[in-house]
Amino acid sequence: MTGGFLFTHTMEFFMNTHTTLLRILDSVLVVVDMQSKLSAVMSEIDSEAMHENTVSLLEAAKTLAIPVLVTQQYPQGLGATEPQVFEALPDTAKLFEKTSFSCIGADDFMSALNLMDRKQIILVGQEAHVCILQTALDLMAQGYQVHVVEDVICSRKAEHKFYALQRLQAQNVIITNYESVLFEWLRDANHTDFKVISGLLR
Repeated sequence: MTGGFLFTHTMEFFMNTHTTLLRILDSVLVVVDMQSKLSAVMSEIDSEAMHENTVSLLEAAKTLAIPVLVTQQYPQGLGATEPQVFEALPDTAKLFEKTSFSCIGADDFMSALNLMDRKQIILVGQEAHVCILQTALDLMAQGYQVHVVEDVICSRKAEHKFYALQRLQAQNVIITNYESVLFEWLRDANHTDFKVISGLLR
């Protein structure tokens, strides 16, 4: 069996998989309002997990050259992006300040997103029932496929996150987790970056 056949067979396999499986060349990671003062009012356990899982996704995005967009909600009042998250951002990440709860209301956010010509949006951040929910639904309305990462989002109250996820799922937003995102980007244990990416699992 020749290398050319194997390459063609692999390409055909990935072209014919389910449309909701994430693809590296069609993905954008969006980090929503992961700011110090906002994180401080979340459950400590949930907040720590959110930050750690975000760093893992950012490291994977750097390795795989997946674009990253970051928003800050009224940073004058809520502070800057959490230091450990900010330090993990790729140099190419774009930062947007906003007062609107939906990210699409941030100046130039949609322009930047549209220029990328990628249709799968992975959303992480806070709060689940406010900025994540509104952003996800607005992006769906704009024709994007939206993946909300349930173990990389927070709300101050657990029930707010729970019902936000229920509502999002009812609207055909894809609810996923950070390990699923990583393995969907890889698709195969023979991927050249498998060892690096699998090393990001907690």
